[in-house]
Amino acid sequence: MAMATRGDPKQRRASASAPHGGAAHHVADKLRRHSTFLLLLLLLWFALSLYLFLSATPPPPRPAFLPSTSTPRPALRIYVYDLPARFNRHWVAADARCATHLFAAEVALHEALLAYAGRAARPDDATLFFVPVYVSCNFSTDNGFPSLSHARALLADAVDLVRAQMPYWNRSAGADHVFVASHDFGACFHPMELFVIIHFELGVNAKSNLALEQEDVAIADGIPEFLKRSILLQTFGVQGTHVCQEADHVVIPPHVPPEVALELPEPEKAQRDIFAFFRGKMEVHPKNISGRFYSKKVRTELLQKYGRNRKFYLKRKRYGNYRSEMARSLFCLCPLGWAPWSPRLVESVLLGCIPVIIADDIRLPFPSVLQWLDISLQVAEKDVASLEMVLDHVVATNLTVIQKNLWDPVKRKALVFNRPMEEGDATWQVLRELEILLDRSQRRHVESWKR
Repeated sequence: MAMATRGDPKQRRASASAPHGGAAHHVADKLRRHSTFLLLLLLLWFALSLYLFLSATPPPPRPAFLPSTSTPRPALRIYVYDLPARFNRHWVAADARCATHLFAAEVALHEALLAYAGRAARPDDATLFFVPVYVSCNFSTDNGFPSLSHARALLADAVDLVRAQMPYWNRSAGADHVFVASHDFGACFHPMELFVIIHFELGVNAKSNLALEQEDVAIADGIPEFLKRSILLQTFGVQGTHVCQEADHVVIPPHVPPEVALELPEPEKAQRDIFAFFRGKMEVHPKNISGRFYSKKVRTELLQKYGRNRKFYLKRKRYGNYRSEMARSLFCLCPLGWAPWSPRLVESVLLGCIPVIIADDIRLPFPSVLQWLDISLQVAEKDVASLEMVLDHVVATNLTVIQKNLWDPVKRKALVFNRPMEEGDATWQVLRELEILLDRSQRRHVESWKR
């Protein structure tokens, strides 16, 4: 039997391998347990790392009225006062020009804000308060231009009403209230300057000479005291200090009917056979009855210098279809009048004609969006005599670059007051500027508090 046992190879392999097989199963089991534990540790480490990364990374800044594929929910809450019709609606009913002329931004903004998604239904929820008073709609003058003789009294009446019926004006002394001042010199409410300052000059013989010097009536009157703490939306803007912008303000474009933007939907396809264009008031003898030189004589110099130059299409008479002439032009001259701005600025951009701005120190609307240096030319008033040379140089160098920038639909839309408001249009840009203004004002308040 011993021989039989020793000679059976199956029994020998079974008895020899039994203890080693048990050890292998034991090791495999331990490895499985360790692998599971390591996997759990790895998952826990990954989750902890992700949490720490997200908590340490600051959120992106909130975009304020930035373009997107869909209209963003507005952040600015504006309460629109429902004033009696004599402050606004009656003016439009009396004369349709009130809603369409170059000062009609006051009407367009009012109507756009009434339909604005960020309009506050309750004044307690408002960030700002809009006071809709139409001061540029009194077409009672013989020349057909709106009179401003009633403007200060009408605005004062509206402020008295708001102050008496609600607490919000008194709470901030009007600092969070917004008004539109779309006339020549903004809230100075005067179309021209005509203030006589008397200077006494001593001559060589100690003789007293009396010199009369013309200054601005607008400067003499200034902004009404009750508006100086409020926010003004005004077409007037110049570099440096000026009494007609001694209040927080946003420079806005003059009103041009939105349908003008549709007259030439593809400006790059227009046939432009006019080199330089201007149609408007150009006085041969520019000295006004007041003694003031209209346009600082710039328009007269244009007529004298280029009136017979075939490259310049200069016309003094009115023509209802003048925009068709602008649409045919390479350059549209935009000289100052009484004020530095004019609707030609907007019309030129909408019709794809490069604006040639001749108005020293002018401040233009929405500079961060329009990038005026990229879409226009600015020529100093003293350099009118060199204008042809300047324009020829542009044609020879960077004309196509300027035109490409100018024809950008984003820039054209930013100058149009649509009703209702559309993303990126002039009202939308105003709201964006108001947010920036409020943010700046809050920073000033915090800094003054820290001091």
